[in-house]
Amino acid sequence: MPSRDPINWMWAEACQLLNQAERLQRQFFRLDYPRGARVAWQPPVDVFEDEREFVVVVALPGVSPGNAEAKIDGRTLLIRAMRRVSLQDRHCSIERLEIPYGYFERRLVLPQIRLELDSQQWSDGCLVLTIRKMR
Repeated sequence: MPSRDPINWMWAEACQLLNQAERLQRQFFRLDYPRGARVAWQPPVDVFEDEREFVVVVALPGVSPGNAEAKIDGRTLLIRAMRRVSLQDRHCSIERLEIPYGYFERRLVLPQIRLELDSQQWSDGCLVLTIRKMR
């Protein structure tokens, strides 16, 4: 009986587990969530601060500017939108989905000072929010 090479066996086992995880992800992945439904993903954000304002950069590639909403509710900045599959109208099968799709919400707790959402701009697939500190 031939002996097993432990490195090759561990590599094969790891590949099998990754394939199984990918199948499970596809099985439970939902492409559309109606407004107010369960959150499908959360976009990454960068937050910068100076003495006058906060600047929040939200990575939203593929989200149309008209499909995103940002507002301050008390001490919370709420950002939400829907990102649809870009080619879902074509008659093709999906082979791989790595870019997050569906409904998202991102909530960021703000400091306990008066703040006002000053501007919203789009730059290179990112929503850039400027939040002014009110004195």
